[in-house]
Amino acid sequence: MAVATFGAGCFWGVEYFFRQIEGVINATSGYMGGSSNQTTYEEVKLGETGHAEVVQVEYDESIVSYDDLLAIFWANHNPTTLNQQGDDFGHQYRSVIFFYDQFQKESAAASLHELAKSAKWGNRQIVTEIVPAQEFFPAEEFHQNYIQKNDLPSCHISF
Repeated sequence: MAVATFGAGCFWGVEYFFRQIEGVINATSGYMGGSSNQTTYEEVKLGETGHAEVVQVEYDESIVSYDDLLAIFWANHNPTTLNQQGDDFGHQYRSVIFFYDQFQKESAAASLHELAKSAKWGNRQIVTEIVPAQEFFPAEEFHQNYIQKNDLPSCHISF
């Protein structure tokens, strides 16, 4: 089993999209990339901890590849809006890929480069960060599998 972590705005929608993928064993909403040793939703939503809302994806590489996960990541948010996704504003909603090894770092950079060369976003610059993984803090249970538990449509829009 492998692990990947992505931030693409509100983690509810990001988690929902990854949970739909065959080969994804688990998708957990949480926080990464901040300066404190522990954090909570209340602290993160204020935007003062430096953490991003993220989803940590555990997956079976024999079924789904890291490149497949990158494709899901790129397809389900706008990587050209700095610190914003839809109505969510702040550094905690940034577009970010946290990598765990050189392979993930290079794959993420290559996929960003390919997306930038495509016409999908026109002349808009992709602002997605690609940074080393840090400690992951799972979000409170209330946030886990939120879309499905509350029978809601996804809060993300496919582009």
